[in-house]
Formats: sequence, C-alpha cells, structure tokens
Amino acid sequence: MKKKGVDEFHSFVHLVSWERENVSREALEAARIACNKYMAKFSGKDTFHLRVRVHPFHVLRINKMLSCAEADRLQTGICEAPTDLCKDTNGNPAQEALRRAKFKFPGRQKIIVSRKWGFTKFSRQDYMKCKQENRIMPDGVNAKLLGCHGPLANRQPGAHS
Repeated sequence: MKKKGVDEFHSFVHLVSWERENVSREALEAARIACNKYMAKFSGKDTFHLRVRVHPFHVLRINKMLSCAEADRLQTGICEAPTDLCKDTNGNPAQEALRRAKFKFPGRQKIIVSRKWGFTKFSRQDYMKCKQENRIMPDGVNAKLLGCHGPLANRQPGAHS
C-alpha cells in the first residue's frame, strides 16, 4: 500500500457499529479474515486495501493460561475493525465483503460508502475539479490543495484563491 498513490484507490467503504459494545479480539480477527478472503476471491489481491481500526478500550482480550515450556511466547493478533479501500469497479464486492464480516459481531452495524476521494478530505466532485485545474498535489495516499499564495509575478490572471 505504501507504493500506491492517491489516484489508485477511489472508493472507501466503512463498517460502523451502531451500538456501544465491546468486541472480542477473536471476532475482529474472524471478520478481517472473512472480508479479506471474499475480496481476494472476487476482485483480486491488488485491487483493495483493508484497514482495520477500532478504539482499543472496546476490545476484549481472553486471558489465556499456558502450561507449556514456551509460555512466554504467546502471540496476539489484530485488534481493530474493518474498513475497505478499493477501486470504483470493486465497490459492490467491498460492500458484500463487509456485509459478510458483519455476521462476526454482536449488535447492529451499518455499511457506509464514503463520499470522499480515498483517504483525502475532499469530496469526489471537488477532487476531480481541482485535479483538472492542477490545484491538487499527490502526497502518498493523501493529497494537498495548492493555494494561490506567493509573489504576484507568479500568479496567473483570473486565478482564484
């Protein structure tokens, strides 16, 4: 994902819990695996980026008791909740993958399709308009808006701020 630019993945789909609840680490891992398997099967491995985010105080950990010789090497998995970043053509598979991941959690969840362009703060229409005017500078998976500041000699006539 580090080598992908801001123009690579346009759609952003969230799975949001509609209730205040605690979620177990195992449920989060099961949802991540279900979502990842579905997206890899129906859209390809390089056409999406799955990011799992949650507040750490909402995750329950199971206290495991180990009685073997290597008890000090217990490893724990991921402790977050799914968000899928994908290309426009893979919007429906991303929604279906998150719908399948919903069944791993208690309570009610909603699938929300973002109106923003990828990870940026710009709406899709604003991003396309600013890109045509060459006012957007890519910055990794994000983008910067270029202003009209600087010497008067460098400004174009009719340019707006």
